[in-house]
Amino acid sequence: MAYNRREEDMFRYFISGLDQKMQAQLSLMFAHNKIMAGEEHRREMEQMKREITEDVLSRISIRLEDEALKQLRDMGNSVIVVEHDEDMMRQADYIIDIGPKAGRLGGHIVFEGTPAELLKADTLTAKYLRGELSATLSVASLEDAALQDGTECLQSKGEITLRGCRGNNLKGVDVTFPLGKMIAVTGVSGSGKSTLVNQTLYPILSQHFYRSLQAPLAYDSIEGIEYIDKVIGVDQSPIGRTPRSNPATYTGVFTDIRNLFAQLPESKIRSWKAGRFSFNNSGGRCEECSGNGYKTIQMNFLPNVYVPCEVCGGQRYNRETLEARFKGKSIADVLDMTINQAVEFFESQPYILKKIKTLQDVGLGYIKLGQSSTTLSGGESQRVKLATELARPSTGKTLYILDEPTTGLHF
Repeated sequence: MAYNRREEDMFRYFISGLDQKMQAQLSLMFAHNKIMAGEEHRREMEQMKREITEDVLSRISIRLEDEALKQLRDMGNSVIVVEHDEDMMRQADYIIDIGPKAGRLGGHIVFEGTPAELLKADTLTAKYLRGELSATLSVASLEDAALQDGTECLQSKGEITLRGCRGNNLKGVDVTFPLGKMIAVTGVSGSGKSTLVNQTLYPILSQHFYRSLQAPLAYDSIEGIEYIDKVIGVDQSPIGRTPRSNPATYTGVFTDIRNLFAQLPESKIRSWKAGRFSFNNSGGRCEECSGNGYKTIQMNFLPNVYVPCEVCGGQRYNRETLEARFKGKSIADVLDMTINQAVEFFESQPYILKKIKTLQDVGLGYIKLGQSSTTLSGGESQRVKLATELARPSTGKTLYILDEPTTGLHF
């Protein structure tokens, strides 16, 4: 499998600033992938590519998401991040540290407070942050970061308190989440972070607001639900299970784009409605490929191969539909634009611009509007979800929960 110039440039950008070992792995991947022959070798290289790319993206996603999470918080919402990445902890307003160690030796709340207060605490996390225990990255001052960001000036908007949490290895812990802030839930791997947040707090709130069928793990009581009006979990699961799903459809901006094309003079003359520009409906789509833009070839023991439709050439629509053009571009041309290109193209369309601009703001300017969801990484899917939430009107009383399984201080 050969890489084009754009893909190589993208990977070079990804590896900038990484350690020499990771850079060497990526360099070897490119060098060998260009000369290795045979299906088995290509499959091995594809697996290596996915594993290394996911690791690289996990390091980059923290930097890209920091500002998005702060924006959610500054709109008055609350954000809980299950994380032990140093950069994320540095940006948090409040930290809950679970430990003291993992497994049966974990399950206790060992610290609650600001990043500055954590530096003075006697926990494993604090020792790493102070430099008493070695970490791979240099330790910056959390106290200075808090003062520079002005996080200590944020006013709390109430608090949610969980009492008697006993799921898995939690030891009947009580914990308070101050609202209107960005909260980092940290601790060594296996200490009980996900048990507390994802398997106890989130199911409780989901049952309360949405009548979710997922039962929370054991706990005694919860207080403060009245301070929020909804809970949203943002994870790295795919935004769609089929290649038809893409960033444009997930964020809802494709509906606005289809409505725009339905208002064109060519569309009005032919009495076309917005449904004409959906690749899921008969009439406007290419019937040869049912609007997929490709055909699937079963390869038995190998992954399926997707080849462009010979009728529409991968454009998804029939010839008549493609005759409708906005600023010289057809609906297929729009779906083939990158987010960066679309921001410039739709600068005069505020309803469309708002949604695609948030995708650009969270660092997804390089992906295409119509890019299949099955080609997006977990980090990219998560940022699409974040952008979707940022583009919606905020009540200022939403609780966002993010689970960020990255490499942290504790290894």
